[in-house]
Amino acid sequence: MEDDYYVSSDDDYYDEDDDRNNMELLEYVENYESLRPEAPTSKVISKESLLAAQRDDLQRVMDVLSLKEYHARTLLIHYRWDVDKVLAVLVERGKDRLYAEAGVTVVEDDNLVSSQFSSEVMCGICMDEIPSDQVTIMDCGHYFCNDCWTEHFIVKINDGQSRRIKCMAHKCNAICDEAIIRNLVSARDPNLAEKFERFLLESYIEDNRKVKWCPSVPHCGNAIRIEEDELLCEVECACGLQFCFKCLSKAHSPCSCRMWELWCQKCQDESVTVNYIAVNTKPCPKCYKLVEKNGGCNLVICVCGQPFCWLCGAPTGSEHTWDSIAGHSCGRFKEDEDMKLELAKRDLFRYTHYFNRYQAHTDSLKLESTLKKSIQAKISRLEEKELMFKDLSWATKALYRLFRSRQIISYSYPFAYHMFGDLFKNEMTAEERTIKQNLFEDQQQQLEANMEKLSLFTEEPFHEYEHEQIMELRMRILNLSTLTDKLCEKLYDCIENDLLGSLQRTRHSIAPYNSNGVEKASELTVSRDTTTSNSEIDLAANVD
Repeated sequence: MEDDYYVSSDDDYYDEDDDRNNMELLEYVENYESLRPEAPTSKVISKESLLAAQRDDLQRVMDVLSLKEYHARTLLIHYRWDVDKVLAVLVERGKDRLYAEAGVTVVEDDNLVSSQFSSEVMCGICMDEIPSDQVTIMDCGHYFCNDCWTEHFIVKINDGQSRRIKCMAHKCNAICDEAIIRNLVSARDPNLAEKFERFLLESYIEDNRKVKWCPSVPHCGNAIRIEEDELLCEVECACGLQFCFKCLSKAHSPCSCRMWELWCQKCQDESVTVNYIAVNTKPCPKCYKLVEKNGGCNLVICVCGQPFCWLCGAPTGSEHTWDSIAGHSCGRFKEDEDMKLELAKRDLFRYTHYFNRYQAHTDSLKLESTLKKSIQAKISRLEEKELMFKDLSWATKALYRLFRSRQIISYSYPFAYHMFGDLFKNEMTAEERTIKQNLFEDQQQQLEANMEKLSLFTEEPFHEYEHEQIMELRMRILNLSTLTDKLCEKLYDCIENDLLGSLQRTRHSIAPYNSNGVEKASELTVSRDTTTSNSEIDLAANVD
């Protein structure tokens, strides 16, 4: 790929044939636009809506299974707050298995203590005789004194096991009643009881595979919930941060999560500096300080005064002629050292190639972000002229298309660095790698060239144009935006199917392409009027 972007005059790169071809493409894209799979919807859960969101799921399970709240919470924590999973296990295995696996014990009589015990009971932990009113029995039937229960709860809460505190009895997997935990702990330590409540509330996020905290720094306090089963997607929080829902890094498609992790490590690692040192310096044979040659002569002198040969690194005398150095003669080929040096040079050159292009597009994206105010100012100028057409959204849509395609091109270089480097060296032969790399780079260059054209068009001073010129520019921008969108989709298709899809030993996936960009999560609105469907209640009634 050439270093300079393709820039020329309008007549050179955009003619009537382009318009006709792109109009056909525009009609084609409009026809299949409705067939695009929708990206997973996402919701923002704020501090205010967290409790309501949790109670909404709790209420569904409570209505279906006629359970108390803490039983429903125990079930949902065990099944990672997946209501559909709870219902699926209910159908496949029945209530008894569902409850047993989650540690839920349901009893009908809530007055076991008063009906079962006499005036005093021996605690199985401290072995003291305790008045019956100071003994607590759990649903599993095991009972101990309140002091022993309280100590047990405090230890578990401090150990971070608040969400599933099990009974103290040997080999009992029953989960303790959270109301009992709350009452006993609050009598001893109110602050710890508040901590317990907070852990129960935050379990909706910590234990929920479809909900994750926004990784913003400083933290915005929001969490994101994905409504669909596909968790490999990119979302935008209400705070404006766009991130990958799977790995919580910033949005990085078309790189896979693993590729992006390796790229970030490569960019931050000192190995690049080490490679530069290996390529451009030699250690002094006397003091071992690194020396960089600043001239053409192969006799170099360290700051300690020791002369040595740059070719082999051996110490020499200080006198030399054009073709020899006093007291030294080297000419033997050292295959291993030279091979290591060449590999270091090649890796450094290859990394620099991809990093420079990645950084160039990243910088361009930052600079182009200032175009938004410029475009809005141009639109305002046109609106003041009261032209025949009022819809100027094509200008802003083209700008967002430019931002999206610029981001994709930027991350396509880290993808190429790993895809055609050592990460998959055992997955492809040299010939296969060359063919696939040429296929990818052809599509990458097409997208890059059209994206740069779109960038030039968006910068034109169309607020100074006459009506006919504006209409012509509008048609070109619309066609070019559609073409850019199509090329982005083709690049993703190439990556998903032709490149990553052909891997046999490893599995890499990327977030699907979204023509509208990274999806912005909407505010979660939980209605307490949302009741469980009659079919779910009937389902629970019919399952043993």
